[in-house]
Amino acid sequence: MYCLQWLLPVLLIPKPLNPALWFNHSMFMGFYLLSFLLERKPCTICALVFLAALFLICYSCWGNCFLYHCHDSSLPDSAHDPRIVGT
Repeated sequence: MYCLQWLLPVLLIPKPLNPALWFNHSMFMGFYLLSFLLERKPCTICALVFLAALFLICYSCWGNCFLYHCHDSSLPDSAHDPRIVGT
């Protein structure tokens, strides 16, 4: 499971607060994962563990899924603060 150390930090990268950047973020993360899988060729167990973790995070709508934004989950309060610029 040595190859999991390169995949698990991807789940910890936060989504941007600005909804206009969600598509760019999801495309970047998708291309990163695709290029990682093609270049490093992780073992089947590591790939299945990562895909299971990704599925559970996205299915539970915790708000950290980089594939899409769950409509049931709300944005943090700081997302609506006009004093915060560039986040």
